[in-house]
Amino acid sequence: MNVAAPRHGPKEFTFEWEGKDRNGQAVRGQMRGAGENQVRTCLRRQGVQPLRIRKRRALSWHRDKPIKPKDIALFTRQLATMLKAGVALLQAFDIVVQGDANPALNRLLREIRRDVESGTALSSALRKFPANFDTLYCNLVQAGETAGILEDLLDRLATDMEKMLTLKRKIKSALSYPAAVLAVTFAVVAMLMIFVVPSFKQVFLSVGADLPAPTLAVIAMSEFFVAYGWLALTMLGGLVYAFVQMRRRRPQVRAAADRLLLKLPVFGALIGKSCVARWTRTLSALFAAGVPLVEGLDCAGGAAGNSVYATATASIRQAVATGTSLTHAMTNTGVFPAMVLQMTAIGEESGALDRMLGKVADFHEQEIDSMAAGLSSLMEPIIIVLLGVVIGGIVVAMYLPIFKLGQVI
Repeated sequence: MNVAAPRHGPKEFTFEWEGKDRNGQAVRGQMRGAGENQVRTCLRRQGVQPLRIRKRRALSWHRDKPIKPKDIALFTRQLATMLKAGVALLQAFDIVVQGDANPALNRLLREIRRDVESGTALSSALRKFPANFDTLYCNLVQAGETAGILEDLLDRLATDMEKMLTLKRKIKSALSYPAAVLAVTFAVVAMLMIFVVPSFKQVFLSVGADLPAPTLAVIAMSEFFVAYGWLALTMLGGLVYAFVQMRRRRPQVRAAADRLLLKLPVFGALIGKSCVARWTRTLSALFAAGVPLVEGLDCAGGAAGNSVYATATASIRQAVATGTSLTHAMTNTGVFPAMVLQMTAIGEESGALDRMLGKVADFHEQEIDSMAAGLSSLMEPIIIVLLGVVIGGIVVAMYLPIFKLGQVI
């Protein structure tokens, strides 16, 4: 059990403590305070009987694990399961905290629990931590509290989060293989240019042979690697860092980069389907929870993970707010496939928009599974050809003069 004590003085220390809660169960954790007496007093106010308190050493290599999306998904699943079983909300928080080994998540959940215990709505308590609970999460929790079906919406939210995490994992897995091969290729080429080619160069110079054009080109590249390799690598790292910062801070750069991603061969289609799946899944969950369509579109745009779809969603929201149908507004953006538009139209006409959007998300997730599974087999021959052209070309270029050495000697 970890409780953060309020700061009363300029100098505080971290104390590790052990004790018993109101139910007599053993609890432990950390607290910041000016001294043991202050920590003891704070613990007693919170219903904890302290048994042992000690100051933690100033130098410590211990760092709490960061709170990841999968931690939030697991917490949501556990909370939904316990609420469905009839466990009270505060007691459910206690059970989750005692069973979780991540101190950072424990502190977060205890702060939320204290707010809820003081009379704050769960959704309002969650909104204080936007880094861990996004607008979609808080809106669904608020809708569940209002309708009295919090456990059902938490269950649906956990399911959607698990599907999103699975989707991201499959996309990363599909992209990691070619990225790893390209990294290895670059490392091998660098080693050849820095260590192998200069040795061949010395042999050729000592013999005095006339070198063919491919060999001269490889030697020139090797000389560049040796003389300016670190400088080029530093400049490349600086350019990548500058691009990342500009993409983060400048909407125009981010929009251009996201448009380029969607136009990439093979990978662009995979990224586009992923955006559509997240967009429709989010809007389906919000609409099913009773969130108005206009408000739901605000969350869907950010959930897509691509500024192209975020901009399109803003246009859709404005059109829907003035009375335009969702299908017509989506058609005008030109970023949604025909199948998505047809299913949306059927959903609007039949009054089952959330169910149709859910089917669209399921369909695109299945397509992503198929593309991710086939991407490795598709990329394998391309990568083999790339390796053969690059590394094989270097080797052949360096061995060409050897065939002429007999004429020179």
